[in-house]
Amino acid sequence: MGTLVRAPRLFVDGRLTGPGVVTLEDDGISSVSLAGAPDSDGLAARNGASEEIVLPDGVLTPGLIDLQINGAFGVDFADARPGDWRMIRSALLRTAVTAFAPTLITAAPDRLAASLVDIDDAAREMLHGSRILGAHVEGPFLSPDYHGAHDASLMRDPTPDALDVLLQGPRPLILTLAPERRHALEAIARLTAAGCLVSVGHTAATATQVHSAADAGARMVTHVFNAQRPLGHREPGTAGAALTDPRLTVGMITDLRHIAGEIVALIFRAAAGGVVLVTDAVAAMGITSDRTVLGGADVYLDDEGLPRRADGTIAGSVLTLDQAVRNAVSCGVDPAQALQAVTRTPADLVGRADLGRLAPGASADLVWWSDDWEVRDVWVGGVRALDAATRSA
Repeated sequence: MGTLVRAPRLFVDGRLTGPGVVTLEDDGISSVSLAGAPDSDGLAARNGASEEIVLPDGVLTPGLIDLQINGAFGVDFADARPGDWRMIRSALLRTAVTAFAPTLITAAPDRLAASLVDIDDAAREMLHGSRILGAHVEGPFLSPDYHGAHDASLMRDPTPDALDVLLQGPRPLILTLAPERRHALEAIARLTAAGCLVSVGHTAATATQVHSAADAGARMVTHVFNAQRPLGHREPGTAGAALTDPRLTVGMITDLRHIAGEIVALIFRAAAGGVVLVTDAVAAMGITSDRTVLGGADVYLDDEGLPRRADGTIAGSVLTLDQAVRNAVSCGVDPAQALQAVTRTPADLVGRADLGRLAPGASADLVWWSDDWEVRDVWVGGVRALDAATRSA
């Protein structure tokens, strides 16, 4: 016996439509009906539903997916303990994130490999909370010229020996590197063959070098426009290549501090269908403390709430992914485009056809939004996480 969720609007196949009904069976979606919202009693009876939930307003969408988040709620993922992971996985549901890729910044390969084991252990724990998809390893194969908040002294070439360390146990889901480094193209090919998504980031790469990375298998660019060779009218740089190469999906931090609102709108137009919104959040996200850590180094919040290193370098964000959607919409981005960038596009990018969509066979990860895009309720695997909705049995 399933659960029927009836909504005035749904996000299905990249567009906002409705009214409609989603039927949940066990932890998955068994059907999606957009046929004029038939009378609920009749539909429930026909589908054998044991429960019916009627959403009086707003929009029902798939759960959100964050492919770059370094920490949250006081925890830096590089130092997270088992109890921290349980708390994080539960707390992230309040931000509509039902799946995420914990991100590890530059460290020695053996230190990163140990963290990959910890993340894999956390992902395997059965828990009603946000799903851990696998780790995003951002470094150490980056450019010291664009190190950002990373420790440049730990950066190195992606030699076969270094990759051996990272691939000896649980493998990264995503690995960000600078394609201009020695051995980088060979490393991209090897990582891709091993099932890792390679992203270009923290890089001085020219457009030609970025296209070569795509030739070798890279399919993403990490936080476009930030910590990379800028867009130029004669040398397109990393950003120019990212926005024009259809093989590449661009990650973007829409806290409106990393990128201006006009550029957010421009990126959505230039890379239509190839944008993923990420938070790049650090441990300060979701707490009131103005002092936390990132990768073992102190981070403070400036007067406007932006995380920074002691030298003033921006160090991630305190953005939540639901706020990223609201910010994109406030920049004039079509809500359907913004939703696609936090659901179907990231899911497809990491090969998860069971996530990021309202469709039969997909996991029953859902978000109920208000009409002004505030999160009202969340389901993970068909189980409700928040207590904001009204039900009728």
